[in-house]
Amino acid sequence: MSEHAGERPLEAGIRTDLRDTMSYGGYLDLDRLLSAQHPVSRPEHHDELLFVIQHQTTELWFKLVLHELRAVRADLDADDPARARKGLARVKHIFRTLAEQWSVLATLTPSEYAEFRGSLGSSSGFQSYQYRAVEFVLGNKNARMLTVFDAEPEAQAVLAELLDSPTVYDAFLRHLARQGHAVPDEVLHRDVRQAWTMHADLVPVVHRIYADTETHWADYATCEDLVDIEDAFQFWRFRHLRTVQRTIGFTTGTGGSSGASFLRRALDLTFFPELYEVRTGIGASAQAPRDR
Repeated sequence: MSEHAGERPLEAGIRTDLRDTMSYGGYLDLDRLLSAQHPVSRPEHHDELLFVIQHQTTELWFKLVLHELRAVRADLDADDPARARKGLARVKHIFRTLAEQWSVLATLTPSEYAEFRGSLGSSSGFQSYQYRAVEFVLGNKNARMLTVFDAEPEAQAVLAELLDSPTVYDAFLRHLARQGHAVPDEVLHRDVRQAWTMHADLVPVVHRIYADTETHWADYATCEDLVDIEDAFQFWRFRHLRTVQRTIGFTTGTGGSSGASFLRRALDLTFFPELYEVRTGIGASAQAPRDR
């Protein structure tokens, strides 16, 4: 085959006859995936496709986050922190990717969004059951959220199962107890349907780990992995807030929330408060850095 300037010739071993075999498009089910974008504005506004794809890809990443966090929880239940840490690292990078993804949606100007916002009706990211599922498995549980999904029984069942199940943090603390750490009984036997709140009696347990990292290296490293997860998740929340403010200011959200004000309050929620509180004690015993 003759070569043409500017073209890369196909290598002899590359398969081009893909009949009766697994193809790239077939494996990824691209026909269905790429036909799942249905802008509803009429006439269809150019920028609505961006809005749809942004949120669809977010949901795909959430699906993977849930897949990984369920596995992390199982690994901790099996006292396999090394494998759990691998999953936590992956989730951290997913949320970093999700946070950066807001920069794409931020190219949507207020005037452009206004062209199709009315077509969204009452649909809102508030109604993402996978986002709620991620919150639940990490500790921000809220049984009242299940009523939002009364019309979606499959989604409601996912949330109900996670509401009744231990969180990733619960699994980690139970793992610590099995390693000989004095995790308080009220923590080990808490009502897992409740949102996690600060347990002051747990801070000395964590401090013991941080005070002797050489002896407790695996537990210490896992604590830091969990902090990485919370930081990455909170940064995603912050970028969400800033993108909403950039696009609609302080307008009420399509789902009926107060919009940016409602999103800002989510930044006050925390998954692992003891892992942050322990830093206060460590910092107080060390010389403070000079102001810069």
